[in-house]
Amino acid sequence: MNTMNRLLLLLALCMPGVTLADNLAHTLALAAPNAKANVVHLAVAAMQCATESGMAAPDRLAIIDYSLPSTAKRLWVFDVKQRKLLFRELVAHGRNSGMNYANQFSNTNGSFQSSLGLFRTMNTYYGKHGYSLRMEGVEQGFNDNAFERAIVIHGADYVNPGLIGKQGRIGRSLGCPAVRRDVAKPLIDHLKDGQYVFAYYPDREWLTSSAFLTCDSAQQARASALASTGHSVE
Repeated sequence: MNTMNRLLLLLALCMPGVTLADNLAHTLALAAPNAKANVVHLAVAAMQCATESGMAAPDRLAIIDYSLPSTAKRLWVFDVKQRKLLFRELVAHGRNSGMNYANQFSNTNGSFQSSLGLFRTMNTYYGKHGYSLRMEGVEQGFNDNAFERAIVIHGADYVNPGLIGKQGRIGRSLGCPAVRRDVAKPLIDHLKDGQYVFAYYPDREWLTSSAFLTCDSAQQARASALASTGHSVE
């Protein structure tokens, strides 16, 4: 985020009518190097919609921006209570979602594509990929088959910046948001047991249909996200 954007965000914090969610989103955006402010705002809005619907408020929030290439550090993990950035990391997408850029997403078992939307984390376990974190997709029609699909966070050797120079991208998963092995254990420990993961892509159907983006408190963030894609709220 450049200096001008930081100044604009700081000024926005002082404006009348700014809600607590807006304030949180501004603060997290300032803490996140190279994160798109509109994506951070959308993630916080989705989190607020979830808590307003009766889901427990998280202590931590992870944001994945699939509009960025796999060669970019497009995963951010925040401590929501302390309003600070904990991790900024590479993250893989599903092998059938695209090459360096993901542009295809699915909720279907066997698609080997990534899913969009809000997830709630569950328990950890040791599986074929080592230490892993189960997730529950809470968006009907977009990611609610995540548990049955075994969409989990895990470490993987193919999430390796050394591959970028050889093949122009990191490796791809079967749909899981895989991370570097070296960071998997601490990252998962920060995200386990009821935290939120928000996976973003400027997909019009999801942006206009998600139950966590159409509640009253998310309208402004959703309109901004749609405007950035050249669309408007109908």
